[in-house]
Amino acid sequence: MMEKEYIELAELADLLKTCVEDVFPGRVWVKAEVSGMSRKQNGHCYLDLSQTENGVVVAKVRGTIWASVWNMVDQYFKSVTGSSLDVGMEVLVRAQVNYHPVYGLSLNIDEVDPEFTLGAAEKQKRLTIARLEEEGLMDLQKELSLPSLPYSLAVISAPGAAGLGDFLHHLQGNEYGYVFDVRFFEALMQGEQAADSMVIALEQIESSAQDFDAVLIMRGGGSDLDLACFDDYFLAAAIARCPVPVFTAIGHDKDYHVADMVANTFVKTPTALADLFLDCFMAEDQRISSVETRLRLAFSSRFSALFSRLDLIWKGIGHAAETRVSDAIHRVELLETKIASADPRNILEKGYVLALDGRGVKLGSASGVRVGDRIQVMFADGTVKGDVTEVDSKDN
Repeated sequence: MMEKEYIELAELADLLKTCVEDVFPGRVWVKAEVSGMSRKQNGHCYLDLSQTENGVVVAKVRGTIWASVWNMVDQYFKSVTGSSLDVGMEVLVRAQVNYHPVYGLSLNIDEVDPEFTLGAAEKQKRLTIARLEEEGLMDLQKELSLPSLPYSLAVISAPGAAGLGDFLHHLQGNEYGYVFDVRFFEALMQGEQAADSMVIALEQIESSAQDFDAVLIMRGGGSDLDLACFDDYFLAAAIARCPVPVFTAIGHDKDYHVADMVANTFVKTPTALADLFLDCFMAEDQRISSVETRLRLAFSSRFSALFSRLDLIWKGIGHAAETRVSDAIHRVELLETKIASADPRNILEKGYVLALDGRGVKLGSASGVRVGDRIQVMFADGTVKGDVTEVDSKDN
């Protein structure tokens, strides 16, 4: 059998090293994504750099930032972006391509361009917005509305976060005594896993047996790259499709993320979010107070009108009664006058006399008197008694 020609592995490695160094004699700029990162006790930083196309990793190489340059690279990157290098970032690095016979291909990095990373994040943000608009997800949340008194609140935040503490203190310690039912759903709020963590929290809220009036996503600010998770497409889509109104309070005045755009409502800080819900209760209080005032005025007006009518009725009744009493008094006076004029004593005072029989019964005519009857003749000043000696019957 014929012996095959071959070369030693070390010789192959040396040839590869020579080829690499010939092709890349100096440093080059390389665009890649940080898919892994670790800091060693000796100060060196080791990166896994990769390139992905359509969800498939098409290239991967190890990168090294030696301890001698790490502090300078990290501080400059942080001064521009507000954050340290981290997994998930798209970076542009300046490196010397190196091939080691034992460790293989690697990049020795001495500079990282922070402006490129910010620009890449902004470009991805625009692509995410365009995709959400194309799928009709940007305004879904705007079609939802809060009840007049949003009482049951689901809060997504990191445990122990300062922003969460500010929110709870402001909401639950309000001076008006309003009470809310707040349930906490824990999630990561920065880093590569943050978006997935918040999506899981949203799913837990939707599958909960409790009916929530609103979902609140809050974080108390941070650097642009720290907050990049809030520009994630899958988080934004989950917020848009949530059947409960979602409110966001992410970062400070300069921050505006895709999550804010698709949410029902966004405010700048967790404290402002607490004020929003307190305002709902205050507005309802004012509405009820206004209704109460209007009812009081309406009843007062009705009662005033009723009392006015009653007053008129009483006055009418009083006038009628007064008239009737006056008429009655007048009639009594007339009767008294008639009675007085018919009083025998008054007749006698006028010079007339009253004839009575012996028993004191008034004699109405001469026809009933006989000779010999005992009669009495009553004058005003006395009575004359005697016997009848003659009766003269003729018309006087």
